[in-house]
Amino acid sequence: MTNRYAVVLAAGQGTRMKSKLYKVLHPVCGKPMVQHVVDQLNTLELNELITVVGFGAEKVQDQLGDASHYVVQEEQLGTGHAVLQAEDILADKEGTTVVVCGDTPLLTGETLQKLLDHHDSEQAKATILTAHADDPNGYGRVIRGGNGQVERIVEQKDASDEEQAIQEINTGTYCFDNQALFQALQNVSNDNVQGEYYLPDVVEILKNESETISAYQTPDFSESLGVNDRVALSKAETLMKERINERHMRAGVTIQDPTNTYIGPDVKIGQDVSVYPGTVLEGETVIEEDAVIGPHSTIKDCFVGKASVVKQSVATNSRIGERVQIGPFAHIRPESSLGDDVKVGNFVEVKKASFGDGSKASHLSYIGDAEVGSGVNIGCGTITVNYDGHNKFLTSIEDDAFIGCNSNLIAPVTVGKGAYVAAGSTINKDVPAEALSIARSRQTNKEGYATKFKSIKKD
Repeated sequence: MTNRYAVVLAAGQGTRMKSKLYKVLHPVCGKPMVQHVVDQLNTLELNELITVVGFGAEKVQDQLGDASHYVVQEEQLGTGHAVLQAEDILADKEGTTVVVCGDTPLLTGETLQKLLDHHDSEQAKATILTAHADDPNGYGRVIRGGNGQVERIVEQKDASDEEQAIQEINTGTYCFDNQALFQALQNVSNDNVQGEYYLPDVVEILKNESETISAYQTPDFSESLGVNDRVALSKAETLMKERINERHMRAGVTIQDPTNTYIGPDVKIGQDVSVYPGTVLEGETVIEEDAVIGPHSTIKDCFVGKASVVKQSVATNSRIGERVQIGPFAHIRPESSLGDDVKVGNFVEVKKASFGDGSKASHLSYIGDAEVGSGVNIGCGTITVNYDGHNKFLTSIEDDAFIGCNSNLIAPVTVGKGAYVAAGSTINKDVPAEALSIARSRQTNKEGYATKFKSIKKD
């Protein structure tokens, strides 16, 4: 197989976004646009991937990390000039180079593979990814000769009225013979309305050298969408959401209201999971089969086991076992782990805590920096008092312990196996196994006090 390289154009500032955030870092379904592009390119088994950066270079590098090499375009002098920045790395290498814009998040690896296959089968020096547009305004037009072969590409601002009527558009994605690409770039001129060095001019240069120029037309126009402003960003979000939700539904997931369900591109969902409206699933979340999520739940970077239910709740960076009941209105904060058959009920917050199998905190509690064993019952209003203003401390509640309502467990503290803590207690010493701990003031009743108080009040 021929060597394959890719160049991602990500140097433009994106002034039309009117944002402090660098354009290609704006997220679509929770993932930055340029990350979408790089992830799809990496399905092609590339020998090398190079990202051309400019404004906001460090932030792009922070996002992509070691997935790419980087070159800097100091001045924004056009797409041809941008690709030329990779010359020192690629110019002498044999193979095929794919050039993709970093603001085309809907482009798929499948389409890129078909583009490469077409390029190889045609033995072309350049192959353009095109699409049919009902409204081609704003796109470069693909000009074909009488034999149907590609003659050149004309940018919107340089096109004649006749050329602007053409509906086959250039998506901005190409395959080139690598050495032919960099040789032709030396001859690209900036003699145009914008005074820029256009990458599409390489096509005309190669054509004039009698090289084979081909085009592969994708049947899905949406893949050509380049995001230059917030309106296009919203369109990309909608299209990506529809694509993701349809993929899950066809794989056996019930999404009751796809229009109001938001699932990230890297989320994995098992068969017979039900997702209800208002749900947001983000990051590297995994939902196993038969789970019920929502309505109105947000889950990010979590594992959710089989047949668990998460209603009107938020969970982040945590592991949730099988047949767990969460919510309504619970908050599972990062680094928490819930075993099987656990219940975390309404208005319970769990933070950096583990629950053993079958343990319950049914309502109105805060369990933070805690190790909770199996079969533990935590009563309403219980708080693990984990912070002294400087440091966090651990609370340990061992198997089968029972914590009465409105108890304060002042860490560091351990409640032993099978022990009881009486309701209303403030515990600041370890409780032995099987013991009953009572830490509250003795009740005193003042007989006749209410009558006396009322008479004083009247006077």
